[in-house]
Parts: sequence; C-alpha cells; structure tokens
Amino acid sequence: MREINKVVLAFSGGLDTSVILKWLQDTYQCEIVTFTADIGQGGEVEPARAKARQLGVNEIYIDDLREEFVSDFVFPMFRANTVYEGEYLLGTSIARPLIAKRQVEIARETGADAVSHGATGKGNDQVRFELGYYALEPNIHVIAPWREWDLNSREKLLAYAEKHGIPVEMKKQTGSPYSMDANLLHISYEGRHLENPAMEAEESMWRWTVSPEKAPDEAEFLEIEFERGDPVALNGRKLGSASILETLNQLGGKHGIGRLDLVENRYVGMKSRGCYETPGGTILLRAHRAIESITLDREVGHLKDDLMPRYAALIYNGYWWSPERKAIQALIDATQESVNGWVRLKLYKGSVMVVGRDSKTDSLFDENVATFEDDAGAYNQVDAAGFIRLNALRLRIAANKKKKN
Repeated sequence: MREINKVVLAFSGGLDTSVILKWLQDTYQCEIVTFTADIGQGGEVEPARAKARQLGVNEIYIDDLREEFVSDFVFPMFRANTVYEGEYLLGTSIARPLIAKRQVEIARETGADAVSHGATGKGNDQVRFELGYYALEPNIHVIAPWREWDLNSREKLLAYAEKHGIPVEMKKQTGSPYSMDANLLHISYEGRHLENPAMEAEESMWRWTVSPEKAPDEAEFLEIEFERGDPVALNGRKLGSASILETLNQLGGKHGIGRLDLVENRYVGMKSRGCYETPGGTILLRAHRAIESITLDREVGHLKDDLMPRYAALIYNGYWWSPERKAIQALIDATQESVNGWVRLKLYKGSVMVVGRDSKTDSLFDENVATFEDDAGAYNQVDAAGFIRLNALRLRIAANKKKKN
C-alpha cells in the first residue's frame, strides 16, 4: 500500500463519507482534509463541519459554490439544450466536475498527496470524479474506498460506524430507503424500492414538487429574459444565476413540474432506474429552445441538435474537462451571441407551455414573409415550384429506373 501523508476527502457528513473518513485514518494512518461543496443541496452543510470536527479533522473546507455551479457549469450545459437519452437533465453529472476541480485546488493548497471520494464501484460518479482529478492534476493519487474495502452493504457500514463510535443519523434499517443526491439543479433518488423498475415510486418520496393533481388549479405565467443564451431576469427582475435557478425551482415545484422516472444506461455498462426532480431545469430548457426558435439560423439550430447527444454523453460519462467537450462548448457558445430576448411561459399542473417569445434585436422571424395574408411581394410563391422539382430530382430518377426495370 502506497504511503499517504494527507488526503482531501469529498465529505457530505452522511453515513458513507463518515465511515470513509474513519477508515482512511485507520487504514492509511494519514491526515484528512474534508471538503464539502455547497451547491444548493440544502441544510446538510453545517452538520458536515460538526461531524468532521467530531472525528478529529483539523482542516475543514466548506465552500459556497452555488453561483459558480450555475453560471459556469449549469448554464453552459443548457446553452446546448442538453438531455441524456432523451430525458435526463444531468443534474448529478454536471456537479461532479466542479467538485473535482475544487478538491484538486484544495489538495494543492494543503500539500495533500491524495484525494478520495465516496462513489461506489458500480456507479458513474467514480468515473466522473476521477476523470476530473486526472485531467486537472495528472499525477494525483486517488483513493476509492468502495473499491478497496469489504464494507459493501448499508448493514456493514452501520456496524462499522457503531463499532467506532461514528454518529450516524437514521441508524435504523428502516431509515431513508433511497440514495439521494441534491443540488440547485435537481434531486435524485435511487435504490431500495426503485430497484424494481415495474414498481411506481411512492408519492411520499418526492421532496421538491407537489403532484400535478395537487398543483394549483389556476395557471401561472412567467417571463424569462435571455442574454447570449443565459437567463438574466425573471418577470423583469434582474437576478444572479443561482437565484434564477432557485426561483425557477420554487415555481416549478409549486406547479408539479419536473418529475422524471427513468431507466438509464450507466457508463459502466449496467441499466439503472432513478427518479429525478428538476423543476427549474425543465422550465429553463423549454424557454431556451423557444428563444432559439426565433433567433437561431435554421442550419445552426439543426447542427446544435446534431451535436447535443454527443455533448450530453460527454457530460454524463465524466468528460467535462476533455478537449472535445471544450471544442463543442466553444461552438455552442458562438451560436449564442444572437440568443437574446424574452419568453413567456404558462405553468399548469405539471406542464410548461410556451405562449410567447420575442427578440427586439435578433429575431429572424419576418411577419411579412410568414404571413398567410398578402405579403406584398416579400415572397414569390412561384419560386417554390423549381425548388420542389430540384429536390425531387433524385427521387424521380430512382422512380424512372424502377419503372424501366
């Protein structure tokens, strides 16, 4: 076993990382630095500080990364209208490169020679974290306890915690039945009841959204203003990036928007069932596509749609820091220079409907050309005949050949 002097541990304060902290101390006899990223997951940040102190940690980092998370990771991803396998808005995937980046920075600041995470050997997160580490610090040593120890069940983790006096909330086997991950973009649920894809998720599981049936009976209208593809104001009020997403989450949750039950293909090869709540992201995706519909050239928009599945897979699989993702991002960002304007949406019982959009500076929509009324010569309909005949040429050649044969 390699001698380790200091490890920076991505630490949530939950069962897994609390056990990992003690296990690292005992196994490697090294100093531990804990790092907890506040990316909007809720009230678990300060308890993580107390837990780390209780377990003998002297260097504790708790960083508020909410604004950076949204402005530098979530919004760039949404400029591409990114969806994995047609449905998933990548809430967990997009958080990992930021956590990895800050973890590596802390390792440099503290002189640590290793980093560690609590991702299991079955999941995608181990790949995402470690690809990030190696891209940013190629010679860093990575400790992945789930690939080294034999504590491969919740019961064994609880037994270890009890043996070593590690305080753990919800010790009972009947505790939270789901593995959850939350940030400003989403909250995810996996495990236990959801491992049977034929079973409907329990209503009591959902935390951010009301059921559409219990959502308000009256629709609510929302206006989002965009600059260069990013939302900058809600209902005429300028807000910071994190505040915009937080407000959209509240509005979407109120109206039962953003629930998803999905069986996805993990990068490591297995299928996995997860449930997600992404209320703000669901609204934002619909609005962004709406403003692009009037500001993007047709072929530019289609090119973006062609690239999007590749871009989504790169993020899902952990390649945020790769040269190919950066190259695609540069192209995507170039297309967003003209994506300026506003979109009006109607929120009602789980649905988001676009009811208006306009751009005073960049709209390509020309009423004089598109009208069904007299266009005063703006478009010569006779031209369509030659256009159609030219595009039909290959079809006519093939059809004539078939006739002769």
